[in-house]
Amino acid sequence: MTNPPDGGRAISTHVIHHGRVIDVVVDTVRFPDGTLGELDIVRHPGACAVLPFLGDPTGADPSLLMIRQYRHAAGGWLLEIPAGRLDPGEAPEDCARRELLEETGCTTSHLELLTTILTTPGFSDERIHLFMAAGLTAGVARREADEFIEPRVLTLSEALGKIRTGEIADGKTIIAILFAAGFRLNR
Repeated sequence: MTNPPDGGRAISTHVIHHGRVIDVVVDTVRFPDGTLGELDIVRHPGACAVLPFLGDPTGADPSLLMIRQYRHAAGGWLLEIPAGRLDPGEAPEDCARRELLEETGCTTSHLELLTTILTTPGFSDERIHLFMAAGLTAGVARREADEFIEPRVLTLSEALGKIRTGEIADGKTIIAILFAAGFRLNR
């Protein structure tokens, strides 16, 4: 059970579903004002995502290595950055390197943490650590059996345009691209 820093606290937890990726629980919570209530919570081990740059990320319009991935829950194919969940005890940087290799076949000589986000704090504790990678070396992808992925190369300006038009709709991808463009690339 976790306790929020503002004085609220979980009194008890009842597991509704224990799955391969998530658990669904009902927490009985004492809210900061002292009242009690029940909250449905999706428990997630956390994840990492990587914004890979081909070449110099500080160039005029750097190229990004993205993926087009089939996502059943989203209703089809999404344009996104490589990502995956943390293994038990795995450091976020190690997860980011592993997912980059598994989904694109690339390794990186430069990995930098951009930020960590809460994906949907109204009902989930999932945190995604967002990284940017440069100095890529091509290799062989090691995708899982349920991953259907096609690599895609876009310039940063193309990716920003696709965010604007809604063609890139994945939250972690949008945040990583905008964060890198706004705070890391000295544009």
